[in-house]
Amino acid sequence: MASSRLEKVGTIYSRVTGLLKSGAMKNEDRPIWYDVYKSFPPKYEPTFSRPAPNVPIRNIFYPEDNLRARFHKEYSNFMTTVNMADESRSSMTQKFLSLYKKLEEEGNTAEEDLFLSAVELLEAERESRVKQEETNFGEDHGEKKSDLVSSFKAAQREMDRSGSEKLKLSEILKE
Repeated sequence: MASSRLEKVGTIYSRVTGLLKSGAMKNEDRPIWYDVYKSFPPKYEPTFSRPAPNVPIRNIFYPEDNLRARFHKEYSNFMTTVNMADESRSSMTQKFLSLYKKLEEEGNTAEEDLFLSAVELLEAERESRVKQEETNFGEDHGEKKSDLVSSFKAAQREMDRSGSEKLKLSEILKE
């Protein structure tokens, strides 16, 4: 059973069990779900021959999903790249939704007015951030305050030094 790759033969649980028993898979390499499945097996074994239940799939929409979709459709120019690993910064969409909720809590009820007000506030915040970056740019005498830029310039200076050293070495060798 463990050597079969055909999904019609056995279940994924039986195939992993076979791999573990035969030693093809180490016990510490077993999938996370394996122990849960072993402790709480399903009422009916999920085999290929059993037909899938005919249950209608419900659409799951949250109230902010429509707002998010409209914001992405109408204001795609707001979208910037997002570093998913950096949880300290929120995306433009998250900022928009939080502004919208804040305005809604203040008592505004017209959905169109809330949407446009949130967009205007987001635009004002964005413009102030751009102005702040411009002033930082001017303060630094033409160099942006960025590790990447400073690293690049340092590497460039190092290459210039090594290039001039190579030039001196080639002049010495010619003599």
